[in-house]
Amino acid sequence: MTLSMTFLGHQTWLVEGDGHSILIDPVLGPGFGLSPALEFRIWPPRAIDASGMPALDALVLTHEHLDHFHLPTLARLDRALPVFTGPLLPAAVSDAIASLGFTVHRLGHTGLIRYGALTMRLFPAGARTLFWEKRVVQPVVRLGDGPSIVVGVDADLSDVYVEEVRAGRQPMPRMAVVSNNSQIRPEGADTGNLLPGADVDRTRKSGLRVLNDLLLDYLKPLGGLKDVALCGNGFLPAHSPHGPYLYADHPAMASVANASQDLFRVHGPRPGDRLTLPADGPVTCDRVDWVTIDDAFEVEQLAAHAAYLAEPFAPPIVPIAPQVDDMPAALDELDTELPRLGRDLVATAAAQLAVSVHEYLNGPLGPHRIYFALTDGPDGRTLHYAWNATTAGFDPVDPLALDEAMSVYPFGMVMPLQDLIGIVRGHVQVWDVAGTTARFWNIGRPLDSLVYSLFAVYGEHQRPDLAARSYAYALGHLDAHLAR
Repeated sequence: MTLSMTFLGHQTWLVEGDGHSILIDPVLGPGFGLSPALEFRIWPPRAIDASGMPALDALVLTHEHLDHFHLPTLARLDRALPVFTGPLLPAAVSDAIASLGFTVHRLGHTGLIRYGALTMRLFPAGARTLFWEKRVVQPVVRLGDGPSIVVGVDADLSDVYVEEVRAGRQPMPRMAVVSNNSQIRPEGADTGNLLPGADVDRTRKSGLRVLNDLLLDYLKPLGGLKDVALCGNGFLPAHSPHGPYLYADHPAMASVANASQDLFRVHGPRPGDRLTLPADGPVTCDRVDWVTIDDAFEVEQLAAHAAYLAEPFAPPIVPIAPQVDDMPAALDELDTELPRLGRDLVATAAAQLAVSVHEYLNGPLGPHRIYFALTDGPDGRTLHYAWNATTAGFDPVDPLALDEAMSVYPFGMVMPLQDLIGIVRGHVQVWDVAGTTARFWNIGRPLDSLVYSLFAVYGEHQRPDLAARSYAYALGHLDAHLAR
């Protein structure tokens, strides 16, 4: 018997062994998103003929983010399939899955899934994982007493799993799957800190740093690994003028890694590649015939990527949420949302640092510490606000040009009004907006930015009401998805 894992794009894997199959984080369509109007295309682009896929025994959902949890894919699958997940999956997610007719099974950490000799345990994310990924579970797959595979999904390596390995209760894995979440854009298209000189660490955007983080730092606790497979970084940003992210070519990344070290063999699968782990001998790779690469679209996007690198430019900010056709109602929603946003900001790193500094570029600071501008408001105007540390609310302020605002306020963000309204209405999620159409600046660390504050304020963990609203919106667009 052999254990195999077929890569289906981004972070979707089909696990097979002993005549059984488990699908992890199924995204089988051309992309993911809440509606066909906002779809993040999987990269490399591929088409999956699900009718050719081996019969499934179960589905595993590692967490709730839309590049792992795809309602249109679930709607195409047999409702008799059990859906296994961890204990911390938001209730709004399990409710949405149950509304399709599935049964969701929440397993305690290290809980066992078994089909014949094929087993899978779900381990909790590592303790140092960033808060918006804390609910992730990391599958560990094994066939009988043969070699095992740990799938290090979107979180620090599980401390519980590492301790189990060190104590001998789990074997040292033969292979680790690591997720490349670098999502680095080319120069000019970067959506990082706008403050001049704020992003002086050039190595942060280096492919060498990415490989070091993934292969050396992340896997340091697993000294006996023989093989590593790369995944992630596998979608196109919304309205991207440059095609894929940098360092999204995993075969090339694997080639560089293998030429640079002999600790383990690195694999960079493309969608449709199947990695097979025999009981003895090297990992082999072949292709399944039910996954095909969209060659024409790939060539088109690679050409766009090369053209952008040759002549980079700052792309325009294009809102990604549906257009606001009812501006008076949207402004009423804004008036309701801003006080709540102001209060919720208080506990974030940005606000905590903002009230700790007393002088900035233009001199002593008053109560207004965070600038917030919403573009494309009524009659095309920009709405200008500042967060007041004495009231924890937003006050309207006089308009400022961007450069002037950056000299007056140590923290700031500019984003389209329709994208904030889209978050509140559940038409987009904060993850769609924060790294795409929201421009920001901040003093301090990257984690002190308002982007991370928005993650804290609008993530599923903090606003389950918005999560439920967004899943209802996605369910309302299922027919459009399924008709494609």
